[in-house]
Amino acid sequence: MGVLTDYFRAADDAAVLAALEDAEGGPLVGGARPVFDGVEAKGVDPDVVLGQLVAVVRGVEWEADLVGGAPVWPATPPPGREGPADEDDPWATGPWVMRLGGAVRDTLADLPQAELAAVAARWAATAEELPDADGDDLRPLVEELTGLARRAREAGEDLYCWICL
Repeated sequence: MGVLTDYFRAADDAAVLAALEDAEGGPLVGGARPVFDGVEAKGVDPDVVLGQLVAVVRGVEWEADLVGGAPVWPATPPPGREGPADEDDPWATGPWVMRLGGAVRDTLADLPQAELAAVAARWAATAEELPDADGDDLRPLVEELTGLARRAREAGEDLYCWICL
């Protein structure tokens, strides 16, 4: 079983919550037109794998809090609650949505087109979670993510990640 991850852009958390209440299957479904503009990125979790991409682009070492995301769904658990209440609890079952830090959007948006291949190759070399991928495999994803980040910044929107098991 793999982790499904979709990256998308939205005006704010309220827009995400309102749209996803009725959208089964995530932010990129919706018949002829997806709910949001986004990118399918199976297995590219925001904290580790996307964080490694961000580290490569910035030329820094990866750190666990580099992406700096904030949970949007499910909402923060009530005070005093340690974890999922039961197997139907969305904290246990997902899906989960997190808003990525604005610096992540800007880091990706600022990546020059001419550097995409080199960045994809360095990302492939550092991302142990993508063992079968090389720079040629990852270049289209890097291009899609940077394009999404540019469109988000131009529209004054944030980047989000939808995660489902």
